[in-house]
Amino acid sequence: MDIATALFYLVAIITVGSAAVVAFSRNIIYSAFSLMGTFAGVAGIYVFLGADFVAAVQLLIYVGGILVLILFAVMLTHRITDVEITNRAAGRIPALLAIGIFIFLLVQTIRETSWAKAKEILYAPTTARIGDLFLENYLLPFELASLVLLAALIGAVVLSRKELRE
Repeated sequence: MDIATALFYLVAIITVGSAAVVAFSRNIIYSAFSLMGTFAGVAGIYVFLGADFVAAVQLLIYVGGILVLILFAVMLTHRITDVEITNRAAGRIPALLAIGIFIFLLVQTIRETSWAKAKEILYAPTTARIGDLFLENYLLPFELASLVLLAALIGAVVLSRKELRE
């Protein structure tokens, strides 16, 4: 096993492990921080797949934006610690049965499928290509999107500022 394969398995195990902590943790803060590990692990898998732009967007939007939003919402809600979160679902046995059937079918499908070996794909940086497309072929839509975002920013400033009384 080469180093790239070992690193891929390590990132995959960390991603699945932190996703399990998100699902089974009783503390919502631990779940939120484990969600950060899950999002970062998914970004790492994108890097292994050669999608560096998608990995950067995953980190910026999900880890940088969505997770911070979740943490602010949790920390600014003062009554969240007073509420007992229980999960007394009566459907644990049917859920375990369904998971078992799913895993059995998944393993059978993996065993019975004839897997063709894919051709070796050369790494091509996607970020530079996307940048070239934005500034060459799609310059007008790119500039229109930037003007719409600028208008939204100006609108947010106008709506949030306080009126000065004379």
